[in-house]
Amino acid sequence: MCDSNFRSLPAAAGTSRSRNQKVGAVMSSVTVLVVEDFAPFRQFICSTLKRRPEFQVIGEVSDGFEAIRKAEELQPNLILLDIGLPKLNGIEAARRIHELCPNSKLLFISQESDSDVVQEALSLGALGYVVKTRVGDDFWPALEAVRRGGHFVSSGLLDDHFAGAMDPRTPNRLSQHAADD
Repeated sequence: MCDSNFRSLPAAAGTSRSRNQKVGAVMSSVTVLVVEDFAPFRQFICSTLKRRPEFQVIGEVSDGFEAIRKAEELQPNLILLDIGLPKLNGIEAARRIHELCPNSKLLFISQESDSDVVQEALSLGALGYVVKTRVGDDFWPALEAVRRGGHFVSSGLLDDHFAGAMDPRTPNRLSQHAADD
């Protein structure tokens, strides 16, 4: 169950600059499609992403079919995807998106923590899975790991069962929480 009173997430460490600090090379932007049916949580994710200039939200949708259409149209670098979507669930949407947008990275953000669902999400090529109850701790580390091509799984979900679903050619970058479990 999602709480409509989401707390603000701090920016990731090392992202603030003093007013006098000059910025060197322009950081390339990561384009993001946010797929979430619960509007307050979708708005929370989008407003959180807007705090970091390297992330550019280029689309927001609330159901699985619209996710497929927008992903194909926009070809985002990163898709943040819920599982419990109307019309077509996030797992089926991810399966189709992966075929249409093979260069888009998938990061699931869902309240679903069933081991079979998490394993299926990762086996579809998703680079990460964040449980909504852990978004306060795991959001920025997950984004950074996935952005760099690594994997991220919220703590409490990672065990040998899930590790087998990850591509062994890609280095795993897990949060300290996940690494300690």
